[in-house]
Amino acid sequence: MLKLIIGNKAYSSWSMRGWLAVKQSGLPFEEITVPMFDEEWDRRRAGQEFAPSGGKVPILWDDQAVIWDSLAIVEWLADKTDRARYWPQDEVARGMARSMASEMHSSYDNLRRECPMNLRKQFPQGKLADGVVEEITRILELWAQARARHGSGGPYLFGTFSAADIMFAPVITRFVTYSIPVPRFAAAYMEAMLDHPWLREWVEAAQAEPWVIEKYETPAG
Repeated sequence: MLKLIIGNKAYSSWSMRGWLAVKQSGLPFEEITVPMFDEEWDRRRAGQEFAPSGGKVPILWDDQAVIWDSLAIVEWLADKTDRARYWPQDEVARGMARSMASEMHSSYDNLRRECPMNLRKQFPQGKLADGVVEEITRILELWAQARARHGSGGPYLFGTFSAADIMFAPVITRFVTYSIPVPRFAAAYMEAMLDHPWLREWVEAAQAEPWVIEKYETPAG
């Protein structure tokens, strides 16, 4: 059976992506939550189960194979099951979905830094740095293009639920946490995502977690 090591569900955006990717595979898996930044965090990260990830989560163990990056987990499971579970079948849509997922994976540092994930909070709308506003604008533009060009088959970015939605899922929760205003089409997409049974399962589990990381409990800045 697959084994997935994740961090706190309330705070770990990359863990959410890895977990959603495994859920999308349809394969059974064992889930192990490792609370981040508690007194045992450094010791656990030095353990064999974290090797060779460099102490980062999520980590997927598949027999002897270790996959420690969320986008790599998506690709591993797509190869293992059916790539159509993760990527649009249409070639043009698939190219855009892969580009969006990769951009999400490697970009938006300002948004990540100023608006860290916290599923148990909703802060009033505040003033955001120019760099954050630029990144939010870029994300909304990408969502609009995906929905307009390829979203006719359902409520998600490319119609049906895909790896692109998995990669942007924590952004949706950030927009909620920080009361970031979005246009109507984006609000409809966010509502569909937040109503997805896996997102609801993750959020409900996050609410029940006992761990609190104080540095994520107040807005940055």
